[in-house]
Amino acid sequence: MSTQRYDFPQRDGEEEVRLLYVSRSRYESDWHSLPHTHYCVELFYIVKGSGFFLVESQHFPIRAGELVVVNPYVSHTELSFAENPLEYIVLGIDGIRFRMPGGEEQHYFHLAATPEQEGYSFYLRTIFREMADQQDHYLEICQSLGKSLLFQLQRRLSQLLLSSSRTGRARGNSECARVKQYMDDHFTEEISLDLLAKLAHMNKHYLVHTFTKEVGCSPISYLQARRITESKHLLENSNHSVSQISRCLGFSSPSYFSQRFKKVVGMAPLEYRKAVQAQPLLVPAAADEKEMPPTTP
Repeated sequence: MSTQRYDFPQRDGEEEVRLLYVSRSRYESDWHSLPHTHYCVELFYIVKGSGFFLVESQHFPIRAGELVVVNPYVSHTELSFAENPLEYIVLGIDGIRFRMPGGEEQHYFHLAATPEQEGYSFYLRTIFREMADQQDHYLEICQSLGKSLLFQLQRRLSQLLLSSSRTGRARGNSECARVKQYMDDHFTEEISLDLLAKLAHMNKHYLVHTFTKEVGCSPISYLQARRITESKHLLENSNHSVSQISRCLGFSSPSYFSQRFKKVVGMAPLEYRKAVQAQPLLVPAAADEKEMPPTTP
């Protein structure tokens, strides 16, 4: 694995929240991925490529343009697809933890690739470049950019988790947003309607009614659509078998995955892969450096 890392000098009298290090890594054949923890928050911005991110016992796909926030002392690691190698920037920050708006702590936050993410890319790329070049006032510039990045992140997370409550609608709207966010973050895991109802503090029948009214489909239909979206990406960009993709995305069996995929897409998974691979390449070779489309439907 190719890695460039720069540590920030630590001085007495610094502010409570401070930058510790910034690095840029690229997957190579010698990458040995092992779960590990840090005493600080880590921000992972995916510059290129795709793969999986593992946090504690959970795993989820990652791709270019996405950001993963990992809280202190949370076990994590990354897995890259060899045919589309990961490249990412990591920023270590001490003295902060990211929490839900109500104060509840979460192991990680996974932010899909959206236009808002371009700002995070600018901050992280600039901090890395400043540390590499070390021109006049580079530390002050990095600290200023780091503070702005944290404020932007805190605001973005609050918007994502509280967006429904800001519409002025009833509690059900906010709880549906919580359920939707949970499925976006944990769609590779086993999720039942009973679990979602418990999360929303609702009767499951009322949850289905409210969620369908707000989102346009039932919670389980939304979950399946989320998984199908990711399965299409894996079929297009990896050599994983149908069984591997089915297992990674939380389907009960490969046959059930194939059945749902065909119903939604109109063809079997392997037929879809062949059809995509048969299409002529219509984008420039450098297109993998551009932002990928959002993971959420």
